[in-house]
Amino acid sequence: MHALLPTTTADWPLHDTAASRALEQAALAGHPPHTLIERAGEATARLALALWPHGRSVVVLAGPGNNGGDALIAGRCLAARGWQVRVHRIGPPPQAGSDAAYALRRAIDAGLVVHEGLPDTAVLAGRIDLWIDGLLGLGTRRAPEGGIAAAIRIANQHPAPTLAIDLPSGLNADTGQALGPDVTDADHTLTLLSIKPGLFTGEGRAFSGRIWFDDLATATATATAPASAPAPMPAAGAGAAATAILAGTDHIACWHRHHPRGATSHKGRQGDVVVLGGAPGMRGAAWLAASAALGAGAGRVYAALLEDDGQPWPARPELMHWPADRWVQPHGWRDAVVVCGCGGGGALLPWLDAVLHEAQQLVLDADGLNLVAAHEGLARRLAARRARGLHSLLTPHPLEAARLLQYSGVADIQANRLGAAQALADKFQAAVVLKGSGSILASPGQRPSINSSGSAALATAGTGDVLAGWAGGLWAQAPDASPHEVGLTAVVWHGASAAHHGGPLRAADLIEAMVARHPIS
Repeated sequence: MHALLPTTTADWPLHDTAASRALEQAALAGHPPHTLIERAGEATARLALALWPHGRSVVVLAGPGNNGGDALIAGRCLAARGWQVRVHRIGPPPQAGSDAAYALRRAIDAGLVVHEGLPDTAVLAGRIDLWIDGLLGLGTRRAPEGGIAAAIRIANQHPAPTLAIDLPSGLNADTGQALGPDVTDADHTLTLLSIKPGLFTGEGRAFSGRIWFDDLATATATATAPASAPAPMPAAGAGAAATAILAGTDHIACWHRHHPRGATSHKGRQGDVVVLGGAPGMRGAAWLAASAALGAGAGRVYAALLEDDGQPWPARPELMHWPADRWVQPHGWRDAVVVCGCGGGGALLPWLDAVLHEAQQLVLDADGLNLVAAHEGLARRLAARRARGLHSLLTPHPLEAARLLQYSGVADIQANRLGAAQALADKFQAAVVLKGSGSILASPGQRPSINSSGSAALATAGTGDVLAGWAGGLWAQAPDASPHEVGLTAVVWHGASAAHHGGPLRAADLIEAMVARHPIS
């Protein structure tokens, strides 16, 4: 059994519903009947015993399918260890001959009393140390209703913790979105046989609590060391190939291994970054991006401030102004990594076409993305960069992503974050970091990754500017690195630096936390 969140160090393959079903069928074919459901229930009971060693009373909520069967076996195993187990089975009877029917028969034969329907007030008034959610499983596509929905509400309103089997009931396994108003609010989730992407993005983290994985001794998913190059997208009909990767924090160490700073390094070898943005009233965004590029290790960082009012930069004397004559030179934007859009507003527009045409490495954020979304010519220019040998990394939040894809709003992006990130990457032929809970990194023709690091501490103004600047600073030092590698390293580093922060993390403090993760040489 493996702990996957709060943060994993290694990479793990993620399998959507179709791929998980294929893995399940292959595993069932290779084992005697009922072997896997027994292992699933036993694994659930082991985790319950490990997490609540002093627990003595559990309410098992079992639905009609195999997820309910897992819960019944877990209850049987806990009863054998001396726990008081009360089973409430909700929904129609399991199909004759199924694993779920087998689990129900074994539970009754073991002496468990299986109650049909919801727990009553007498049950709720008694001692409950744990709820086990085995109501709905992998294949659920409709909002919970009737007794299932009522059971979810009862468990959510009770103070005892909840352990969800495979995924919280009412959560979409592929997208991480709630199927309806009722979703199990789990303290822990044990995902079985395969790891589902919906647990790690969208609302998945909020509902899943700490996430654990058990492959039921079938080796369906194995942790791997991060690779320096992204894995190609699985071909159509590729069976149970992983549909995405859960990216671990080892990507930070991997970056240092592949892009070390030599003993004779100097600033001229660490690359230049130009931050284009910071219109009046929005100077802070450009300052944060530029400071982050410095913190990441770029040799020189310049500020190309829109409508420069001559005000000094706060606190960072290392930052330099981009000379006025460089703005209008034919190839003025070619010699550095350009981080464009942080606090730019509409004042960015006169310069954006030249940047899209010239910049060899471009990190496009915030107002740069909004202007591309609003001007078809700029969108075409951005999409054409890759064919011209130029490299782009886009860092939208969901609203910016909706504008770029011409969706009606954020809900359309959040409904399928993996699909939206890939659509952006394909449309603009660029690497894309779709920010948010479980940030996604997608590139054309590559398998997407979901970042395992990060927390709600990042939900403060300016942290996105820090991410864009940090990516620019990394890229300046490794100009041959792919935008996918740069973006994934930056987003994992960004999240890992905030993972254990107790409260909201101010963006300027985030930069210092990220600097602290540099290895000591």
